[in-house]
Amino acid sequence: MTDNWRSRAQSAADVAAHVQSGQRVFVHGAAMTPTPLLDALVARTDLAGVRLYHMHLEGRVPFAAPGLSERLRSVSFFTGAALRQPIADGDADFMPVFLSDIPDLFLRGHIPLDVAVVQLSPPDAHGLCTLGTSVDCAKAAVETARVILAEINPRVPRTHGNTVVPLAQVTAFTLTDHPLHEHPPEPETEIEGRIGELVASLVEDGSTLQMGIGGIPDAVLARLHDKRDLGVHTEMFSDRLLDLIEAGAVTNRHKVVHPGRTVTSFIAGTHRIFDYVNDNPLVEFHPCNRTNDTALIRKNPKVVAVNSAIQVDLTGQVCADSLGHRIYSGIGGQMDFIRGAALSPGGKPIIALPSMAARGTISRITPALSAGAGVVTTRGHVHWVVTEYGIASLHGKTIRERAEALINIAHPDARAELRRDAGRVLGRM
Repeated sequence: MTDNWRSRAQSAADVAAHVQSGQRVFVHGAAMTPTPLLDALVARTDLAGVRLYHMHLEGRVPFAAPGLSERLRSVSFFTGAALRQPIADGDADFMPVFLSDIPDLFLRGHIPLDVAVVQLSPPDAHGLCTLGTSVDCAKAAVETARVILAEINPRVPRTHGNTVVPLAQVTAFTLTDHPLHEHPPEPETEIEGRIGELVASLVEDGSTLQMGIGGIPDAVLARLHDKRDLGVHTEMFSDRLLDLIEAGAVTNRHKVVHPGRTVTSFIAGTHRIFDYVNDNPLVEFHPCNRTNDTALIRKNPKVVAVNSAIQVDLTGQVCADSLGHRIYSGIGGQMDFIRGAALSPGGKPIIALPSMAARGTISRITPALSAGAGVVTTRGHVHWVVTEYGIASLHGKTIRERAEALINIAHPDARAELRRDAGRVLGRM
């Protein structure tokens, strides 16, 4: 394809003009958040009743500003900082759903999309763009929406896997040239480092990794450089995984699903990892109904799934999406991988969390979850729980045995009170 395609480009305002009142609109997320088109949508004062479906967004989220919900109403499948207060105020909505189930909401018509607003890499010689670093549920969105509106950015990596969007299917697009939204790693804390050491001790050579984003997954990855023949099949990854790949610890040799390839659904990181995945056939991006399919996850050997939590009660129930009634994030892929790892030969599903919250004033291990807290991982699914004070193996344990194991890895200052409360909640310990 020649550069003649550029002559079709329009202003962001002209592209956004295709959206009509009352429509259901998908918005690309993470590093691929199409901010210029969102700005153009917000600038339209003639719209009413538009619903914007999205996962976590990076950068500015202009439609989250006060007073816009009657025109542009957010519906988060997984929320971030910009939408927490609007959701709490009733000015935005949250939909609890497994990450693996989101594509089918579009594909099966539960949410019939009118428009998909995405950011794409430029077309190649065959006229094919890609969804860059976020395929997740965006692939299903562009396959089902009647109208595709795009921001085409030469800085978007051209990615491999199931990422292609033919330019011929794009209704209208604008051209931009700006860095992708970055999510740099934070400096490691002492507590994260200790948890990282304990989780790393559970990882064997030849394991298949699923890691999320944040201090604890980063701390685990930083301590796996001496491992051999690790594989990666995950919903997302960040810069610290690249360190592990470059150290030679990741070969993907023993994987059954996509052997020899690092498999993900989206990434969140810096330009360093964006550059790494650009035109790299050893990294495959697939929709999250594939990466998070328990039937596929379980086929890989020794799947180690490391996921976080806000609270764990003494029976093993895990809250990971809310602070009481207040939505904090989302269900995401935690249950997909917790169950997949449990069914994997030699697999280890791990919940890892600091023992205390609120600057060391509140125990995250509690007699009961807070009122309104969502149970993301049930007590029947939980296996391993790790804090900086140790490792608790809960699978095959009674309620009483679980409580004892969890109290033993709680902060020492909280253990006496937990034992007293456990006696009232669970009976004599």
